[in-house]
Amino acid sequence: MYEITIVGAGLAGTETAFQLAKFAKAYDLSIRIKLYEMRPKVKTPAHHTDNFAELVCSNSLGSEFLTTARGVLIQEMKLFDSLIINSALKSKVPAGQALAVDRDKFAEIISEVISVNPYIELIREEFVNIPADVLEANSEYNKNKFLIIASGPLTSPNLSEEIQKLTQGKDFLNFFDAASPILTAESINMDIAFKASRYGKGETDDYINCPFYSADEYYRFQEALLSAERAELQDFEKENMRYFEGCMPVEAIAERGKDTLRFGPLKPVGLTDPRQPYAVVQLRQDNVLGSLYNIVGFQTNLKWGEQKRVFSMIPALENLDIVRYGVMHQNIFLNSPTLLSENLSLKTHPNIYFAGQITGVEGYTESAGTGIVVARSIVSRILSEIKLNTAIDLENDNGAKNEIAPLSPLTMLGALVNYVTSADPKRFQPINSNWGLINPNPDELEKKLRKDKRLKNEFLAERALALIREDAFTKTAAMIDA
Repeated sequence: MYEITIVGAGLAGTETAFQLAKFAKAYDLSIRIKLYEMRPKVKTPAHHTDNFAELVCSNSLGSEFLTTARGVLIQEMKLFDSLIINSALKSKVPAGQALAVDRDKFAEIISEVISVNPYIELIREEFVNIPADVLEANSEYNKNKFLIIASGPLTSPNLSEEIQKLTQGKDFLNFFDAASPILTAESINMDIAFKASRYGKGETDDYINCPFYSADEYYRFQEALLSAERAELQDFEKENMRYFEGCMPVEAIAERGKDTLRFGPLKPVGLTDPRQPYAVVQLRQDNVLGSLYNIVGFQTNLKWGEQKRVFSMIPALENLDIVRYGVMHQNIFLNSPTLLSENLSLKTHPNIYFAGQITGVEGYTESAGTGIVVARSIVSRILSEIKLNTAIDLENDNGAKNEIAPLSPLTMLGALVNYVTSADPKRFQPINSNWGLINPNPDELEKKLRKDKRLKNEFLAERALALIREDAFTKTAAMIDA
């Protein structure tokens, strides 16, 4: 019997559990998966429900298009039959080229899939102690025990202390993350706002746009944003104040210059409004019914009353009705290059793995993707130990080795893991999927590809997906009826 304990039922934890259960069924493996989730007994500063895989910031998983790095990652995960991506597609809401979801429906689908899976035992309590037997991975008794910590950037203080002991007292790194407010659709003044997607991507009415038509109107809003009161931080938070560049509070962006917002989330380009707005705030649908919208790029740490006052200055939002206010919270992650092997296991304890944002990846898809990496690593080890055939053996009967090789760093998922486990530990910061990860040396490409960005990205995307399609784990995933 193989006993696999997973801590945290977020995006990474549920994806890992789902993938492990699929392969247990495929090979009739004797696997017992224990999935711990501390909510609702223990709350976090950011979660609002008890559902698994709750999205606490944006409701968008990023662009689906292969012209984007995130789109490549989504397509790779589709080939792995990802629970997270499949659930997102089932709960999709209009958002141009982005894969945005009804966050409640999304979490409900995942919670249901995990809850009824016969291979997964759910334990609704806080995981606070790493068992001593898991630490002794090399003994005959304990080699069949695995621990996966997918507790996310909001890991509880009790578990954080345990991890620090496990990592020989090394401090966690940290950054600050934030979420945007969500408002009711009926509070939007559609006599002022208009529907359109930038550059015509997706359906033409996927976003609601709130236009500033004069510079004076925009600068009054910016001044109010800069002078608004912010939520108090603890002393230790002030000392460690660092933002993740991909999710900065809107007021922090505004501090960088009077027109920074106009070149960022409020850019007035790509829209077909003949009145030529000076700046535009976009609203993205947040549920299937279309009754809720979030303010795109408006992650914030303003006090709740100030959010109501300042954001009501946005044209068309004078009667703003906020149903969930924006919040900011401290996130933690490991200095993974010093601690983790290429399969995301601890170098000092090979039966203990980490998955999700705690590893130093940033983004919903990136977080879930690490769960696939951890699952394939454990499945490979189990198959090797009990001498079962791999997916390649099953298909070709060619006597291939009983192991699943690490993902190529020329794939987006493989490159992400390669980065977090091999980057310079002194400069390590959370990272999203990006083209630079799978094209570290542009000079290696043909001259015509170097000069044409579109052709280059298409080449990199097709190369990555071809490698994923040939992967043994992917081939088996395609054969399994989940």
